Amino acid sequence: MEKRRSKTGAIAALSLGCSLIAAAPASAGSFAVLHAFTGGDDGGNPVAGLTDDSAGDLFGTAQNGGSGFGTVFELQRSGSSYAFSVLHAFASGNDGAAPTARVVPGPLGNLYGTTSQGGGGGGTVFELSGTSTPRQETILYSFKSVANGYAPSPGDLTFDTAGNIYGTTGAGGAHQGGTVYELSPGKTGWTEKVLHSFGGASDGAVPYAGVIRDAAGNLYGTTSAGGYYGDGTVFELTPHGSAYTEKILHNFEGKNDGLTPYAGLAHDAAGNLYGAATDGGAAGGGTIFVVRPVHGSLHFETLFSVPGWGISGTFRTPIVDAAGNILATTHCDGSNSSGSIYELKRVGTTWSWTYDPLYMFTGGSDGQYVFTSPVIDPFGAMVGTTQVGGSGNGVVWKASL
Repeated sequence: MEKRRSKTGAIAALSLGCSLIAAAPASAGSFAVLHAFTGGDDGGNPVAGLTDDSAGDLFGTAQNGGSGFGTVFELQRSGSSYAFSVLHAFASGNDGAAPTARVVPGPLGNLYGTTSQGGGGGGTVFELSGTSTPRQETILYSFKSVANGYAPSPGDLTFDTAGNIYGTTGAGGAHQGGTVYELSPGKTGWTEKVLHSFGGASDGAVPYAGVIRDAAGNLYGTTSAGGYYGDGTVFELTPHGSAYTEKILHNFEGKNDGLTPYAGLAHDAAGNLYGAATDGGAAGGGTIFVVRPVHGSLHFETLFSVPGWGISGTFRTPIVDAAGNILATTHCDGSNSSGSIYELKRVGTTWSWTYDPLYMFTGGSDGQYVFTSPVIDPFGAMVGTTQVGGSGNGVVWKASL
């Protein structure tokens, strides 16, 4: 089989031209817009989705607005209502700018995230502490050297039990294809170590999502490009002392397996790794796949081909519930070419699923372009964001399932 030319390059904002496709209309039990961004002090154009806490308070980032360089925001729940506040407005320079990843809670309950720009020129890793508004920001690391990676990816940060942070950059590193890095706390601050540089030979390139970690310390993730066919990879990094060894678990061929996996991986209690390819597949709108243990090795399998066209499919990491059902979003398909929420319902204990479209975004007041990983709040509703729509600067939405 002919090997394709590898794709390389830094992560950049996608300019998507969405064409109308046919799809059955669908709706969740109920749908509500919790906040419509103005592009002013509150921020604008969120592209990373939300995280929540046990009280149902919601936290997110907007890549624009605020002081002109993006915000971290909170929607504090009170009964059935939410109060919006800005926890931090980025000022560029050393402070960072353009957050494209969501914030995640760390071991001490503080919020951690990245900016794709600012800092030393290549973005930052930051911490927000305290309970007052605005919160206290601390820059943990500024990316300044191409060799150490730059432009942190829109994926989540991950912690280990010692408080070390793991993440990815979409550019830089020894081969200019991005990196997996570790930040370790010390008496004089945080130290960065590059665990793997992408882009060499048939390696993957341009990781768009973060990595997840298992109990043995292995790291798993995806690259959106590179690999043997140039269409992306699923990879594993295994620690050996202070070094990590990479193993490619799957090279995407751009066929029924899909291509361009921007989404990261989610794991279940059995050690199965679920992910999504944004393009390709038998139905044209990307795929949902699993990498699962079979006879002592990890085996790739396409679970479902999502209806759609081109690079319109699932952009962010899906989630798997206790029953094995898979919840996901698409960013640029559906009956209005504005994105959708869907569920794959598992059929008994088999490795087969049925497709249930839960909500089709209209591109109007409900928002448009869903670059968000699904989050189920403590009360059973799904929450997320859209990049545009509403008043033109995106929304925070809530859908009862």
